[in-house]
Amino acid sequence: MDTMNLWHLTGWGFAALAFAALLVGFSKTAVSGANTVSLAIFAALLPARASTGVLLPLLIAGDVLAVLTYRRHAHWPTLWRLFPAVAAGVVVGTLFLVWADDGVVRVSIGAILLLMAAVTVLRRRAADRPGEPEAVTTRSGRLKARSYGVLGGFTTMVANAGGPVMSLYLLSAGFRKLGFLGTSAFFFLIVNVAKVPFSAGLGLIDGRSLLLDAALAVFVVPGALLGRWAVDRIDQRLFERLVIAATVVGGVQLLLT
Repeated sequence: MDTMNLWHLTGWGFAALAFAALLVGFSKTAVSGANTVSLAIFAALLPARASTGVLLPLLIAGDVLAVLTYRRHAHWPTLWRLFPAVAAGVVVGTLFLVWADDGVVRVSIGAILLLMAAVTVLRRRAADRPGEPEAVTTRSGRLKARSYGVLGGFTTMVANAGGPVMSLYLLSAGFRKLGFLGTSAFFFLIVNVAKVPFSAGLGLIDGRSLLLDAALAVFVVPGALLGRWAVDRIDQRLFERLVIAATVVGGVQLLLT
């Protein structure tokens, strides 16, 4: 069966999806949040709702590679704080998908991303918090973890856009680069695998989407390798700026598409 004909893709269209898949791998091992560009490419070339189902298995492939790369740097107390709130967000996101059309989804997610990018920039200017992440040391940190967790679960369910949300949370909580990447790697592997039954139940994952995934998955690997090479060459301040910039770009794209 011809995958490109099945989805009515041109050669250039498939090349764009292949680039987006490569960017998924890069984002998982280097600049988390950069895959919002991949989200926009998939949504532009495929039916918007269906694109989330195609992208999810590719994200999981990238998550596996990221876990293998950064597994020793995960901060598990933060993960355990986040998971209950994220589960609630996923349920809310599933109900939202049943009701909302593509336009409402895009505008909602884009607005949330831009708002949190602005909040993070203001917080980073107000204080620099090295050391143990705030998420497990203060009452306000626990409240923030729950708030970001619900938003992260919601955005990752409705548009696979949870990366920027959790990136902003981990930055604001004071994570350094490797701790950031190790914690987010395990977080998204667990959350994205948990999303599969919900996505399949909504009809977003089926034989046709998995066939396209099989053709695109090979491009995730070189992207992850490129990210691993690049991350050692990016200093902490530049890393944080790239994460925030990717979040802003993704939010604007969602508002304009």
